[in-house]
Amino acid sequence: MVLLTGAARAEAVTILALGDSLTAGYGLPQDDGYVPQLEAWLNKNNVEATVINGGVSGDTTAGGAARLGWVLNDDIDVVLVALGANDMLRGVDPQETFDNLDRILSELSARNLPTLLIGIPGPTNFGPDYKQAFDEGFVKLAAAHGIALYPSFLTGLTDVAGTANGALRYLQPDGLHPTAEGVSLIVEAIGPAVLDVLP
Repeated sequence: MVLLTGAARAEAVTILALGDSLTAGYGLPQDDGYVPQLEAWLNKNNVEATVINGGVSGDTTAGGAARLGWVLNDDIDVVLVALGANDMLRGVDPQETFDNLDRILSELSARNLPTLLIGIPGPTNFGPDYKQAFDEGFVKLAAAHGIALYPSFLTGLTDVAGTANGALRYLQPDGLHPTAEGVSLIVEAIGPAVLDVLP
């Protein structure tokens, strides 16, 4: 992929990263989290970007929908939506999860904000039907709203590690949150998708 030049990206862009602990940078020094590493990656790739950390540890899609109004402001140009992991961990009905995400995406659409929807793989412990509904929900929502979908927040880890077990070396001891090195892999993978949705 050919990245755009500084001349093509002359205007500064403000990006809201709306999410949960994966976005917030749980367990990491401030500079090692997803948001600061993504901002640094964008700046290195000739985008004058400010990425706002809209991640709240433990947040569900319901929580994200409830607080959307007060995290949005007129300075925001693009929104990255990465919610659903905590719904999955709690076994929330996928229909409820995607109704909440639909509310979020509808509000962003009404404000004409370019959006990247970032999925999370469905779990296997609630059965194949739950996993299928969870996996398909992100695809259906992106299509319905005409926005870009990045299928899995963790793609950078799984692509490099090859297997889910292999990816464990890039996770903190809780087995859920990435290390600083893991975040770097995540950002390297997702960065081009973020570039693609910039205005």
